[in-house]
Amino acid sequence: MNQRLFVAIDLPDSVVDTLDRLCTGLPGARWIDPDQYHLTLRFIGEVDGLVARDIDVGLAELEFEPFTLNLAGFGHFPPRGVPKVLWAGISPREPVDRLRRAVDRVVNAAGVEPEHRKFSPHVTVARFPSGAPISRLQQFFAGHALYRSEPFEVDRFHLYSSQLHQDGAIHTLEATYAVEEEEEQDEWWRR
Repeated sequence: MNQRLFVAIDLPDSVVDTLDRLCTGLPGARWIDPDQYHLTLRFIGEVDGLVARDIDVGLAELEFEPFTLNLAGFGHFPPRGVPKVLWAGISPREPVDRLRRAVDRVVNAAGVEPEHRKFSPHVTVARFPSGAPISRLQQFFAGHALYRSEPFEVDRFHLYSSQLHQDGAIHTLEATYAVEEEEEQDEWWRR
């Protein structure tokens, strides 16, 4: 059975709550459910059970040093043209890039095609199906220019499956990979 997978870092509840309180006041925005906030390290896409197992085994063996992050500032995609996505940025970027490269090596070794888009770490907070009104978006950015979350430690990351539905994607946690974990991972791909 194929699964649509991605690897991500979750945010602590206190950061999610603070970020969610800022997410208002933009006409036409389809705000992301706070339970869905995450920092995607790698979108994998549809893979079969054997590839999923190889990814899980590789991620379980991956070693990384814990690091501290903040959410910092807001931006939009695409960076030029009509905005379709509003996001919160991260700081510092280097430890996330380092973990991303390690995850990429594991995913690519499992036979998944390399990602061709440039990695731009962010947390998606809203989508604009019809495009965002630029003047209101500029007001939002000006009002939140100094936004910086409390620092939080990243000592784990997760493998999620994603099912697309009419109202958006539903994400299911499949496995967690933590710095301190050395025990065998649950063989979720056999469910």
